[in-house]
Amino acid sequence: MALSESDVVDRSRRLLKMREQEQPRLRKISAYMRGEASSVYVPRGARQEYKWLIKRAKVNILPLVVTVVAQALYVDGYRPAGGDENAKAWEWWQANRMDARQHGLHRGTLKYGISYAVVTPGKPGPVIATRSPRRMTAFYLDPVDDEWPKYAIDEVVRNDLDGKVRIVRLYDDTHRYELEEDIKPGGQLRLKKSEEHGLKVCPVVRYTNGDDLDGEDCIRGEVEPLFEMQDQLNSTTFNLLMAQQYAAFRQRWVTGMAPPLDAQGNPMEPFNASVSRLWVAEDGDTKFGEFSQTDLSGYLKSAEETIRHIATVSQTPPHHLLGQMSNLSAEALAAAESGLQRKIAERKSSFGESHEQTLRLASRAAGDKRGWEDLSAQVVWRDTEARALASTVDALGKLSSMLHVPAQELWERIPGVTQTDVIRWKAAAERGDAEAQLNAIVDKQQAAANAIEDAPPPPVGVNVGG
Repeated sequence: MALSESDVVDRSRRLLKMREQEQPRLRKISAYMRGEASSVYVPRGARQEYKWLIKRAKVNILPLVVTVVAQALYVDGYRPAGGDENAKAWEWWQANRMDARQHGLHRGTLKYGISYAVVTPGKPGPVIATRSPRRMTAFYLDPVDDEWPKYAIDEVVRNDLDGKVRIVRLYDDTHRYELEEDIKPGGQLRLKKSEEHGLKVCPVVRYTNGDDLDGEDCIRGEVEPLFEMQDQLNSTTFNLLMAQQYAAFRQRWVTGMAPPLDAQGNPMEPFNASVSRLWVAEDGDTKFGEFSQTDLSGYLKSAEETIRHIATVSQTPPHHLLGQMSNLSAEALAAAESGLQRKIAERKSSFGESHEQTLRLASRAAGDKRGWEDLSAQVVWRDTEARALASTVDALGKLSSMLHVPAQELWERIPGVTQTDVIRWKAAAERGDAEAQLNAIVDKQQAAANAIEDAPPPPVGVNVGG
């Protein structure tokens, strides 16, 4: 049943207030990801050189923490239980270009801790849209156990000839409502149109960076827990630049020389220190010396230890962040990345359930009742783990020869092989089997014909036909 116009406006405003409360946190996360967060104290009256160093004292490694996980997440198929072919809903995944757009969905979830997908009926098939939490908010009566939200709101600001206009879409279990509001003092939300989607559930799917029994308030992305450590790294980098700028150059001193005076009788610096200048004095009693420069190794070691701490907390192998590898064996590399692989497996489990929910909803939007009711279908993740191809093929060959696992069932486990490759290989194998069977039949028939031709003629006067 459709809501009245007043109810639509009222619920929209309440959900927009919920969005306003969570936006400061999301903007802070976005600022840290862009490297725009200020981590160094700027005293009053700081010189321009001080501010210049602050701008260059940012070593932002938070995007890499997200990228390492996101690059290992790639959905490559969607299959019903016990089936070798993709389900019908996979066509709608392909039609909506989700092969490429899934990466933004994964990165948004890893970054903010939550993202959304919206599925609505369309022509020629269902439409799947991805949404950042900075644009969409969903309200669940029970954030832990509810599969579908009660309401969801989506907003975007567009430029119009008369100024900026905010477009708001409200979703419930029966309708999608579109509202509009002028971005100016006194602007009011007004309902522009409403349409029934016919899905009988609010058509929004939530993606979370792991589940928590305490609800959405405890769901955090990969970036937020690392704020303080990123600030520490930036602060250490600033101190390093300050030491390089002011204390790394060796300061010289001179004794036994009266400083020269300017026209007003004020003492002047006797020498203009520079790398290309030589100090010379006529008086033999004059002595020169120099102060030692500041040792920068402590700053470098402190920065490295902070990066190692970030690697430990985020379960990111240190060599991904430090870029240091020294003749690691295959076993040592696997041990170094074991924590990351466990983390990726957990994210695949969480994101996979949401993808399956999205594809089931797409089936319902397309009128595919069987696909909607199929609760056992699962997405297929591409194997992106770094392994030597030769050792992998050798292991798969032993599985086939020693354990008698069908060779075709192992093709998917070859690193870098896509579902398209596997389908093409299986089709080629089937054509090869058919051709081999046809050739065998032809050979058998030809052998029989040759046997008849080579048989000796019957004796004269013998009735061959009986």
